[in-house]
Amino acid sequence: MFEAMAELEALCAGLSAERMSVIQRQELEGLHERLRLLSYEGNPQLFHEVNEAFHNAIYAGSQNGYVADMTLATRVRVQPFRRAQFRNLGRLAKSYVEHDRVVIAIMRGDKAGAANAMRDHIETVREEYEVYAVSL
Repeated sequence: MFEAMAELEALCAGLSAERMSVIQRQELEGLHERLRLLSYEGNPQLFHEVNEAFHNAIYAGSQNGYVADMTLATRVRVQPFRRAQFRNLGRLAKSYVEHDRVVIAIMRGDKAGAANAMRDHIETVREEYEVYAVSL
């Protein structure tokens, strides 16, 4: 599931780099800033909620409803695993840094950079979940 999630989110991020409106880019930056602040608070539940809005903004920014719907449906299946990894020590701050690479690429209109950064982010989420699962 994580392999599919990584590719779908990478596709959304790449398309968003090309297609996001100015208003959507501003909203994405606002969510990203909110995640920065939350990364210091250490509240995994609230971070998770804003993180969902962040990823939804990227799906919407792709301007491709079909791809956005497929990505969201896949995220629903992966959700329990994504949420669990936020309990790892330092994970909120690391997630913010990973998001920063995605946001910078989207703002620059760098389709390949945005896709690669998102793919790397989701791969890290998978790895972090595995670390969490082993610690149980």
